[in-house]
Amino acid sequence: MLLIKNGYYSNPETNCEGNYDVFIEGGRISKIVPTGGIAPECGAACRVIDASGCIVAPGLVDVHVHFRDPGFTYKEDIETGAAAAAAGGYTTVVMMANTKPAIDTEDTLQYVLSKGGRTGIHVESCACVTKGLQGKELTDMETLLRAGAAGFTDDGIPLMDEALVREAMERATRLRVPLSFHEEDKSYITNNGINEGAASAYFQVGGSPREAEISLVERDLKLAIETGAVINIQHISSKEAVALVREAKKQSARIHAEATPHHIALTEEALIQKGTSAKMNPPLRTEEDRQAILAGLSDGTIDLIATDHAPHSAEEKEKPLTEAPSGLIGLETALSVCYEQLVGSGRMTMMELLRLMSSNPAKLYGLSAGNIAEGCAADIVIFSPDEQWTAQHFHSRSQNTPFLGEQMTGRVRYTICGGKIVYDGTEA
Repeated sequence: MLLIKNGYYSNPETNCEGNYDVFIEGGRISKIVPTGGIAPECGAACRVIDASGCIVAPGLVDVHVHFRDPGFTYKEDIETGAAAAAAGGYTTVVMMANTKPAIDTEDTLQYVLSKGGRTGIHVESCACVTKGLQGKELTDMETLLRAGAAGFTDDGIPLMDEALVREAMERATRLRVPLSFHEEDKSYITNNGINEGAASAYFQVGGSPREAEISLVERDLKLAIETGAVINIQHISSKEAVALVREAKKQSARIHAEATPHHIALTEEALIQKGTSAKMNPPLRTEEDRQAILAGLSDGTIDLIATDHAPHSAEEKEKPLTEAPSGLIGLETALSVCYEQLVGSGRMTMMELLRLMSSNPAKLYGLSAGNIAEGCAADIVIFSPDEQWTAQHFHSRSQNTPFLGEQMTGRVRYTICGGKIVYDGTEA
């Protein structure tokens, strides 16, 4: 048994908030009562957490993580990825399928789900849209869905065959399962992870122009409207893509888009200043693009935040800029970054941020998460919004982030999953 007392309860699923105590028994929330009211009996077997000054909210949900397992476990594995997620307040994550072997068979899918089931948090996984991530032949979506796939994506590799994309959408529509798309047409790109603009000029190399994203976003929104598919435009980076999604949503409620904490907080200036730790796909772009993303989050055009947690080894990131892989870790800094950029700035309320980081992502994939109510699984984050901390000593196996060494506002104090404390920040 567990009693969380004196916290500020915030549930984006019901829009209910206030000073409440939360009582957990048998892995579920049994009672939520006003602070100072009549609380359930809490005997010697019950642990009490004093959440004074903290927000008590649903465990966060990240529908875009790379745990590199199987195949690249020197970067990350499912255990270390899950530990990083718990440290960031996440109780549910959805793995991407670009492992080695790729998650395109029942055997590989069962491997990651079985291993994820032993971590203490909920580790779900997408399966590939195409066999071997080759973009040529669709996987057996029906079989993979029955085997537990949360959705389908070839994230990391754009799908270039329009006819194949249409077929995938038609099949996904029949199966009532979402598709997530990495939108970068490589035919436009000289060097990925580097915005074609101030960054490419500074490094005197070719880069990745915004047209690479715009062209595929435009295509896939059109196909989604025609087929009725549920789609997610991943890690949106350009003002034009935001505008395209905004217009498409007027025609289909099945269109979703995600923003990452790094695209929310940073521009291509971070790449100029910090080098490969700020290199990712799609790249950080201009302040105008960043402001468009912020506006899209505020008006509901972008309806979820996902980290695109992408670990790489120090040796890989120490390579020259055009050779180093793209990607950064993000699970352990996401809530602090987004809190500071979106809530601390006055752009949105904490309730609105929690919706973007818990209940909305859960709904996209039909996950039982993002709700903190009586009878629900006790998946909870306790967040101290005023606490300062330094981003370092990550639980992830990798350290590749431009936020390394930065002072953060807002800290995860506890993460609870299924009624068990899976992260205790007071011991950090």
